Amino acid sequence: MSASRRRPGLPALDLELGEAFRAAWSGVTANKVRSGLTTLGVLIGVATVIALLSIGEGAQASISGRIAGIGTNLLTVSRGRSFGRGGVQGAAGSGGPLTTYDVVSIADPVGAPDVALVAPEYRGSAQVLFGAANLNVQVRGVTAELGTAFDLDTTAGRFHAEDDVRRRAAVAVLGSETAAELFGGADPIGQRVYIALSGGGGAAGGENAAPRTVRIPLTVVGVLGEKGRSALTGDVDGALFVPLTTAQTRLFEGRSDKGEPLVSTINVMAAPERSVDAAAQIDALLRARRGLTAAEDADFQITSQEDLLELASDVTGTMTIFLGAIAMISLLVGGIGIMNIMLVSVTERTREIGLRKAVGARRADILAQFLLEAVLLSVLGGAMGIAVGAGIAIGVDRFGLIATAISWNAVVLAAVFALLVGLVSGVYPALRAATLNPIEALRYE
Repeated sequence: MSASRRRPGLPALDLELGEAFRAAWSGVTANKVRSGLTTLGVLIGVATVIALLSIGEGAQASISGRIAGIGTNLLTVSRGRSFGRGGVQGAAGSGGPLTTYDVVSIADPVGAPDVALVAPEYRGSAQVLFGAANLNVQVRGVTAELGTAFDLDTTAGRFHAEDDVRRRAAVAVLGSETAAELFGGADPIGQRVYIALSGGGGAAGGENAAPRTVRIPLTVVGVLGEKGRSALTGDVDGALFVPLTTAQTRLFEGRSDKGEPLVSTINVMAAPERSVDAAAQIDALLRARRGLTAAEDADFQITSQEDLLELASDVTGTMTIFLGAIAMISLLVGGIGIMNIMLVSVTERTREIGLRKAVGARRADILAQFLLEAVLLSVLGGAMGIAVGAGIAIGVDRFGLIATAISWNAVVLAAVFALLVGLVSGVYPALRAATLNPIEALRYE
């Protein structure tokens, strides 16, 4: 740029950048349809980045919140893996059975002083009948303590009491989904449902099942509020709860070969801030009962909330990164579109470039103009993409499809990546325009 064209008192660099920006803006707005289609690729890429990362982070927060909502002092003891000769590992749940004697041992404050509450369960699957409704559900034999351990609230009636367990009472408490599917909008309290089992008191499909079906009546005494599903509590809403002794003796074959009453899992509430100590005490007690040393593999497993939170964070974090990588690929495709259009633009404006060089434009001026055009296209697409991506995330959350959490980190990441895409995509076309020979450019038809 010649000195005579510079405004008095205005630095040459600022003036040159200003003119380059105006020239770039004129180039972008000269063909609005083409510019709009070019920015569309970046718009889709940025919107995808923000929407997918928001969904991923929202899912992570939702899962972590559900797990943490039960309380970080909840432990679950279940059958682990058995180990055969040569250290061959069996399937999960193939370890030694858990019995009510294990429950008594864990509940003893002498051996496990940091255990505050013990709530054993015996689980089985069966058909539940009411009128024309026929529903396959998980039947869970429990004690009164489970209501405290899982923080269960009833919307109608009551939960099981100690007297129900002592009497092997034929009563049932329904999860919210089970109640809705069996009774619809009717009041289930006091109604009688039937458990259909094959064999005389044996579990459906059990080893001792007889070729006949029996129906065991249960009176509904309570309906639980909606709880949701988690790795520790299982599907509370879709289950049917009966007293532990009822499940062990009246519904299923709940005894070991030695005649010991079996339990499927043992839910344990540790004293506040003592879950690690409680887990160590339970491990020592069960090893002692089974004659296992500390160096031997246990045939049981103890799961804590912290374990599940860490696992959930790892899984959802990996999924968020995976979704972000997919979105980045779409943004990269948008950058390739910008490069393609800029190369076409350089070809179409070859004579214009030759004229500008003939009247004194330098390579740096041409380079800045075309580079700024690419950046403008990318920035415009990025700005619209941020708005669209945030709108999608908010809409998904509002309609209740899945929880989302718009992360400013995702917004900044998408914006910076869009800017870099514009810069990288514009470098080659800008260099090609800046290095054109002015004489050959003027001859170009």
